[in-house]
Amino acid sequence: MALINTLRNKMGKIVVFAIAASILAFIAGDLLGPNSSILGGNNNDVGEIAGKTISLQEYQSKIDEIARDFSINSGQSPTGDAMYNIRQEAWEALINEKAFYSYFQELGIEVTDDEIWDMTQGKNVDPTLQRSFVNQETGLFDRQMVIEFLKGLSNQPPQAQAAWFSFEKSMAPSRRMTKFENLFLKTNYVTAAEAEQEYLNSSKTASVKYLYVPFTSIRDSSIAVTNSMLEDYVDENEERYQEEEYRSMSHVAFPIEASREDTLDIRAEMEELKIGLQNSRNDSLFARANSDGASPYLGYTADLLPNPIQDRLDELETGDVVGPEFFNNKFVIYKLSAIEEADQYSAKASHILLVADDETAAAKADARRRANDVLTQLRNGAQFAEMARIHGTDGTATRGGDLGWFTEGRMVEPFEKAVFDATRTGLINRLVETEFGYHIIDVTGLKTNISYKVASVERDITPSDDTRNIVFREASLFKSNSENWDVFRENAKAKNLKVINTAKVFKNDRRLSSLANARGIVTWLYNTANVGSISDVFELDDQYIIAVMTRLQRKGTSLLSAIENEVAKKVRDKIKASQIAEKLNGLSGSLDNIAASYGADAKVTAMSELKLSSNALTGVGLSPEAVGKIFAMSNGDRSEPFATDNGVLLVEVESINEPAAIDDYTTYQSQLAQNRFSRISFAITQAMKEFAEIEDERYRFF
Repeated sequence: MALINTLRNKMGKIVVFAIAASILAFIAGDLLGPNSSILGGNNNDVGEIAGKTISLQEYQSKIDEIARDFSINSGQSPTGDAMYNIRQEAWEALINEKAFYSYFQELGIEVTDDEIWDMTQGKNVDPTLQRSFVNQETGLFDRQMVIEFLKGLSNQPPQAQAAWFSFEKSMAPSRRMTKFENLFLKTNYVTAAEAEQEYLNSSKTASVKYLYVPFTSIRDSSIAVTNSMLEDYVDENEERYQEEEYRSMSHVAFPIEASREDTLDIRAEMEELKIGLQNSRNDSLFARANSDGASPYLGYTADLLPNPIQDRLDELETGDVVGPEFFNNKFVIYKLSAIEEADQYSAKASHILLVADDETAAAKADARRRANDVLTQLRNGAQFAEMARIHGTDGTATRGGDLGWFTEGRMVEPFEKAVFDATRTGLINRLVETEFGYHIIDVTGLKTNISYKVASVERDITPSDDTRNIVFREASLFKSNSENWDVFRENAKAKNLKVINTAKVFKNDRRLSSLANARGIVTWLYNTANVGSISDVFELDDQYIIAVMTRLQRKGTSLLSAIENEVAKKVRDKIKASQIAEKLNGLSGSLDNIAASYGADAKVTAMSELKLSSNALTGVGLSPEAVGKIFAMSNGDRSEPFATDNGVLLVEVESINEPAAIDDYTTYQSQLAQNRFSRISFAITQAMKEFAEIEDERYRFF
């Protein structure tokens, strides 16, 4: 009792001490953590653009501004993909502001109030406005409509006012960028000499003969490759192996699937809902309140009725309920709520189509004869569906000729008239000829303009909380038993779980292999994980994911382990090229003689009309460097053996065929100018971004 009394008396102090300790630990973790300002980090920076630090607050402010415009224009708050796109747009807007604006100032690029007026009401109206203010009678832009809109702007709905102010705000930056680009676009010029050279390059041809020895002629196993050779090759070709920063990962997935018990529970729930729908006085309200479907209460013509209703239409009455029906992983119950008259008629029929072999009179007569023969058999009691399967020539034959219900205007006129003029169901006692052939028609539903109101209650078959908890416990147990990468793989193999690898995950990725909306995993990879780290359990839609980080590539030269196979092949091919070239250099005579002396692996090929614009050689494949070398040679020249991507070539130029001069190179001049023009805007943007030395660290927050 003394101990209990002591605890009672001291408990308040103990609780206060525990809370204080927790707060201190939290603060210490924040101050001494990776983003601590004490240790040099800054928890409020999302990156740097053109030497200017971008704070989280500034970035978020830009996001809020664009999100606000989105909400005004769309009438809804941005979520999911829309929010992602807004973040991207906000970042691009900041790049434009920080990277470009200083150049605008240096070059004196401005947009005056007079220009803004001219873009809205003057002679050079912005294209967006031209599309928005179109006179419906003329189909043309109406300047007076803009003026009237602006005069009454204060009386416009708040949404329209906000949309205008947002557009107006964007006009000056857009015009400044256009002016900046025009400084480059307007200097785009192609000289006559360049046009002539383009003509020569595209028209010049060569006749060549070459000997080719593929690298596959030497076994890989005969070439010894050491680690130092690989490292030396990477050092010599460092520019080729530059990488952006990325992470590599592997993961296993635990699917969250509805159990048999979940399905039975939902089935039982549907039986209760069926009784509720049967007794409902307001079917539309009941269906909307209880259905997972997007269209719980609709009107249908007979041809568009849901199949469970359409199949039993003849026996159903108003108020009847059908189901639960199971399809597409859901249960559905239907109620025929009302039967009304509609404006459009529909009918139901089956047909057998017989087609002439060609357009000749004899072929058509033969098709008609065959159709009449089938019609006679049907008159004598043959089954229509069976005859359709045997004799039908269109896609309906496999379903006994059934066309189902169809509305007016759906069929060609002679066919439709025959069906809609029928006064009774059954076989039409004559052939009906259309542009498609000869039809034998069985009317299975007389024309009607009846419309059917149907209430439907859908329930998706989804896993219950109990099922999700069971799968989560299984995933958590896997995580706790996988203390490292090797054990992770062993456990996955033991449980027959597929390990899925993602070679490169970049810091702004959202989708990983088959995983959509995997931003949480990317954030873990970049903010928390180290190589070999096993993640906690991530929940992604219908599965639980456990990931392991397998590689960390910093910006710069690739890790040798990541490119080892590729580099090893390059090193082996380099050695093979040297061996093949050495052997070829020791042989003499014509290419055919050299090939015969070399052996069966050497092949000689001749090509005529080879163009400089070509990038491949027959029997060699893609080899633009070989084509370039050929056109740098003269008539009668023979090259030294040289390596291509897949083997060694020895080339003889039989002739270089120069095209005849032409009087006018304007076409080539225009083509070159257009090609350059189309690339300028993109090239400017890419160059400005490169000069801005952008550091994007948004991954720490989003």
